[in-house]
Amino acid sequence: VQLQASGGGSVQAGDSRRLSCVTSGGTFNAYPMAWFRQAPGKGREFVAAITSSGDRTWYGDSVKGRFTISRDNAKNTVYLQMNRLKPEDTAGYYCAADRNAPVIGGKELVSVHTNEYDYWGQGTLVTVSS
Repeated sequence: VQLQASGGGSVQAGDSRRLSCVTSGGTFNAYPMAWFRQAPGKGREFVAAITSSGDRTWYGDSVKGRFTISRDNAKNTVYLQMNRLKPEDTAGYYCAADRNAPVIGGKELVSVHTNEYDYWGQGTLVTVSS
């Protein structure tokens, strides 16, 4: 399974940007997907996650209300729409797929932890200047 992230670049504070992550070689519509980010000198931080069907989403506190995760299973693609960007959003952004998310009571348990994700994209850099 390969994940290819794109859409990063340099923007001004307050701008918007949309990241994309295309998956190939697996069963995309069976995987919960997530975005994480890593700023220079820091650990990898959870940003957002979405169930395999796209019916539920989760967000990290620092991006809640500004970022939106979505997916198009027909295109094997997950998106991260980032609005009202701040300099502290500067980071490498990584998409990830979970091939073994447990299902309890008919609902997927989608993780916010990096070690639960099996496949990772190469990252795309977003730089926000003030």
